Amino acid sequence: MSRFEQFKHSYAYDPKYKTRAAYFSMEFAIDQPFKIYSGGLGFLAGSHMRSAYELNQNLIGIGILWTFGYYDQIRKGNQEMDSLFQEKIYNFLEDTNIKFTIEVDGHPVWVTAKYLAPEVFNTVPMFFLTTNIPENDYLAQCISNNLYDADINAKVAQYILLGQGGAKLLDELEYNAEIYHMNEAHALPAAFHLYNKFGRNLDEVKKHLVFTTHTPEEAGNEKHDIQLLDKMGYFEGVPLAEVRKITGIDGEEFSHSLAALRMSKIANGVSALHGEVSRGMWNKYDDICPIVSITNAQNAPYWKDEVMYEALGKGEDDKLIARKKYLKKKLFETVADQTGKLLDPNALTIVWARRFAAYKRADLITKDKERFERILASTDRPVQIIWAGKPYPMDYGAVSIFNSLVHLAKNYKNLSVLVGYELKLSKKLKQGADIWLNNPRVPREASGTSGMTASMNGAINFSTNDGWIPEFANGENAFVIPRPDLSKPIHEQDAEDMNSLLDMLENEIIPMYYDRPEEWLQMVKNSMNDVLPFFDSSRMASQYYEKVYNY
Repeated sequence: MSRFEQFKHSYAYDPKYKTRAAYFSMEFAIDQPFKIYSGGLGFLAGSHMRSAYELNQNLIGIGILWTFGYYDQIRKGNQEMDSLFQEKIYNFLEDTNIKFTIEVDGHPVWVTAKYLAPEVFNTVPMFFLTTNIPENDYLAQCISNNLYDADINAKVAQYILLGQGGAKLLDELEYNAEIYHMNEAHALPAAFHLYNKFGRNLDEVKKHLVFTTHTPEEAGNEKHDIQLLDKMGYFEGVPLAEVRKITGIDGEEFSHSLAALRMSKIANGVSALHGEVSRGMWNKYDDICPIVSITNAQNAPYWKDEVMYEALGKGEDDKLIARKKYLKKKLFETVADQTGKLLDPNALTIVWARRFAAYKRADLITKDKERFERILASTDRPVQIIWAGKPYPMDYGAVSIFNSLVHLAKNYKNLSVLVGYELKLSKKLKQGADIWLNNPRVPREASGTSGMTASMNGAINFSTNDGWIPEFANGENAFVIPRPDLSKPIHEQDAEDMNSLLDMLENEIIPMYYDRPEEWLQMVKNSMNDVLPFFDSSRMASQYYEKVYNY
């Protein structure tokens, strides 16, 4: 009997999903109390683990137990954001009593794993690796301190922990995974562990390894100095000449994604559009695996508002409208608590909330000051805007944009910027939004799943035509900003998008909300109906078996 028996699934596997798979991810957004995620990658992974449980799949999750999480977003005295790194305690995790070593930078590092049982948050069995144990010195303990550590050596050590440590944990558990699924290339050291395990036979590795890429630009895929990776133990003792041979990387810059594409049997992009972009981006390289598309999705049972859907199903429009207004009021209690501003539940409420990154352009709507102020100044057709999101703490440009919006909001009673954008606040914002604004630069957004869960809560998407939107928007369920001329310089594309955004807001969205409420309600209902079932992650989790695991 394998050691995995004491941690096994609580159900009989559906025969369609009997292939044993292990899903490796740097972050999982599973539930509010478990703060080991930063943004969309984690939200996606958490939904996957929930849907895999609901479908009785033979899947487990492998992650890292971040001692300080990502960070707690708080405020300075002047209302600007600050980052609090606070130790997290999770009594709902169980000790596995499994300990083993990995080698990092020529030194043995002890690793243990904590276990998340399925019944805690309705997920498949999950295991979280940590080096924060007494057997390690301070430096080794710090490897699992902070998600996405800014220090390059620490970051590489974290990848070794996830990939090599996760693969070794599976050996210790005697899980005998048939599929090692890398959610992004962070876990690539697992491939070199398998390479050693299978007698340095790359064909055997390829039978077991699959890869999901989320990055739509080659420059955005991580690269590191190959000598540094070798010194740190990233390749688990495989000689550098052999690493170059099996990955096809001859230079000094090691592309993790390119190596993953050459060592996997199959890979996938995370929307139909992203699959096309990825194939165009990578097909110029030899020996890469096929790249298919599996559009990201979110777990509807966790995210959708049941009361709204019940009213929708019964055709009870009055109840649907009343529920939405109630949810807006609940959100506005949080806004009042954080900012001291009392928002109007009858006013059109626009929410921009997601990970703060430059290409997502949080402040695009503010760039034409005259038009922006005209919209905000209207008393007969009031508009309220709420921003929220966590910049990477070391991304000073993104932090600066966040803080500039904080100071801008001080001058207006109908602008608010919230801190603490985690699962709980995310759900509240989606429930309270009339418009879910999403304006990344095309084609930078691989998927952009926040709009899916907004639709599940009666919010209408207002988005650039990127990521999942081309698969969803049909002219009757969302407002879509036309694509700019992508041959133009970036600043001209931004200006074009800004003008289109403000034109649509002034000439289509605001008039419909205030003058044609029946039309608005129909669009809300269309959005709620059209987002399900395709953008529920049960479809996505099924497709991973059909298109990737059983390939």
